[in-house]
Amino acid sequence: MTKWLSKDQQVHWRAWITASSVLPELLSRELQEVFGLTINDYEILVRLSESPNRQMRMSELAIKSLLSRSRLSHQIDRLEDRGYVTRQACEDDRRGQNCTMTNKGWETLVAAAPIHVAGVRRHFVDQLSAAEYEALGKAVGKIASHLDKEIENS
Repeated sequence: MTKWLSKDQQVHWRAWITASSVLPELLSRELQEVFGLTINDYEILVRLSESPNRQMRMSELAIKSLLSRSRLSHQIDRLEDRGYVTRQACEDDRRGQNCTMTNKGWETLVAAAPIHVAGVRRHFVDQLSAAEYEALGKAVGKIASHLDKEIENS
């Protein structure tokens, strides 16, 4: 027997769907207008910037950036064409590839970060009180933990 959502649960669920769909699109649009970067491009550059030597194995980068391997490959093609990253065979496993952020990629990320952070503040952080933001963080953290376990078990 299906346990249907209550009216309040439906309202909250639909608000979540709207926020989780529209916010990344809006942040992406803001980055594209100035830098020609999508939110996925930005996330890839951030992940690389946080890695030793600004380099990461493609398979790990796909996992960390929440992209399929084929989607990541397409994104990396675009970033490579613009001179933001390079790909090379892994030294320890020639079947794998590493992705490395170039100086141009680093400079672009440094320039784009203030616009991205301002958008995150304007559209997300500043819309909530400190207590609401903390409660949201805890709630979403629980959901993310559950989803991580589901993915690991599938």
